Amino acid sequence: MGLVTLFVASSMPVLKVLLVTAVGSFLALDHVNILSEDARKHINTVVFYVFNPALIIGNLSKTVTYDSMVKLWFMPVNVFLTFLIGSLLGWLVNLITRPPPHLRGLVIGCCAAGNLGNILIIIVPAVCKEKGSPFGDPSVCSTYGMAYASLSMALGAIFLWVYVYNIVRISLEANCGDVNGSVVSHSSTLKPESFTEPLLSPKEYNTSEDSTDSLPLTTFGGKAQQGFTEKLKLNVAKISRKLNLKRLFAPSTNGAIVGFIVGLVPLLRNSVIGDEAPLRVIEDSTVMIGDAAVPVLTLIIGANLLKGLRASGVQKSMVVGVIVARHIALPLIGTLVVRTAVRFNLVHADPLYQFVLLLQFAVPPAMNMGTITQLFGKGESECSVIMLWTYACSIVSLTLWCTFFMWVVA
Repeated sequence: MGLVTLFVASSMPVLKVLLVTAVGSFLALDHVNILSEDARKHINTVVFYVFNPALIIGNLSKTVTYDSMVKLWFMPVNVFLTFLIGSLLGWLVNLITRPPPHLRGLVIGCCAAGNLGNILIIIVPAVCKEKGSPFGDPSVCSTYGMAYASLSMALGAIFLWVYVYNIVRISLEANCGDVNGSVVSHSSTLKPESFTEPLLSPKEYNTSEDSTDSLPLTTFGGKAQQGFTEKLKLNVAKISRKLNLKRLFAPSTNGAIVGFIVGLVPLLRNSVIGDEAPLRVIEDSTVMIGDAAVPVLTLIIGANLLKGLRASGVQKSMVVGVIVARHIALPLIGTLVVRTAVRFNLVHADPLYQFVLLLQFAVPPAMNMGTITQLFGKGESECSVIMLWTYACSIVSLTLWCTFFMWVVA
């Protein structure tokens, strides 16, 4: 298949995303004000709690079987490698550009955490529908492509909140001295509507130690002593707070769990999945709700990127460093990783699966990086600028990398 044909097949989905993103940005302009802050807040609520989980459940439940589980085992490893290699690149960017100490965790996070869900969910089905696509029948390609993208979204959320969140937290603790005070002071003013997958309850933002300090103590001889049960509760609460278990088990992650259960349990699968299933209306309704996620997510991404245009005074070398790391260095290294895995038969021969694995190294930073910086009240404007320019550059880079990846796997 010629490179020109592959270039056209890869550029059309990116152009579609660009057009819808531009519409989202236009609707968020002050003089239009359709996607205002309040509107984005309510739409994000629906996306976070309804559209994303329905999308993941619908796609995973139709495609997950015991055989596919064996084939998909490398994806968690691949996602882990994207975070690991991205972290090393972020460390190099910090070493070269020397950003302010409180921004070093942000730089590492933006290099490590890619948009492993939303972008794939938008790009992969669009690539499948193009005539020059090397992935065969469009309907089959879309079904399995959405399943791969849904699993990628769930895995990305886990690594983001277990690893990147704590990298940013540790960076702020090391350079600001008291991150807990910052979190408490900012928790009442957080506006999660500015991001794609916000944390919606103000109570969930509060990560101060007040909740653990209030655990009951047993007293003896006038001195407060903790029993074994109270100490265990205290330790569990501290671990839960540090690892962000509430965010780890976000609706998208829970949706992946439900999708795996439905797909792997024969009784549930035969009852819900298929044209002859007695409860197929549940599957149809879930898929119908999930289908709304793609256009809504694209509009919201466009609206969110406007914040970067209004920020100023950001170190240019830092932004350029993140762009080079995410759009040049990481995809090159990822190509070597995936092709080596294919060479040693660690990845099965499905071209679409290999394409998704490669694409995980080439996506721009996760939109939830904005949520993390807003949570701590540090680096918000810098994060907005990084998001703006990395997503702007991804218009070109994603087109070129998609072309190259399809040529590699075809």
